[in-house]
Amino acid sequence: MADRCLSQHRIPPRATALLLAILGVSGCTGDLSDLRHYVEQVKQRPGGAIEPIPEIVPHETFTYPGHERDPFDRTVIAIRADEPEVSTTSTVTIDRTRTREYLEQFPLDTLRMVGTLEQGGIRWALIRTPDRTIQQVAEGNYLGQNHGHIDRITPTGIQITEIVPDGFGGYMERSGAIALSE
Repeated sequence: MADRCLSQHRIPPRATALLLAILGVSGCTGDLSDLRHYVEQVKQRPGGAIEPIPEIVPHETFTYPGHERDPFDRTVIAIRADEPEVSTTSTVTIDRTRTREYLEQFPLDTLRMVGTLEQGGIRWALIRTPDRTIQQVAEGNYLGQNHGHIDRITPTGIQITEIVPDGFGGYMERSGAIALSE
């Protein structure tokens, strides 16, 4: 029976929302005279003294003996390509006048052989680069960053001769291979 009485006297949701809005807004209006009085008192106070800006003492520089050069001089930092090579007992040399091929910009371990083609008696190897393009190469082409010369192409791989530094200012040849990826 108590439930029936409550259900008969329920307040509609719109009326409840209106009543809550009126109560909320009524708290916003009020006497602000005490706040205005406080603000006026603060404005009447005398201002404080501002400290003077401290004097900046210039830093005394010191130049270390033997360090007079400019550390940002590009001519000192840059590596010159026309510098003579160090004399060594090695007979292996790099042809610096040869135009580098497209596949020489990639490290050898990032190149994958994905197949071969044969046309007109020439066998071509298909190489997938790290940027997912397929390039075709034949014997005599170059690939890899160590002047890798393609010596032989078989259906299962590519045999390469690379020219690498020998650690004594010269170069040495090193054999390498790329196997057919499955």
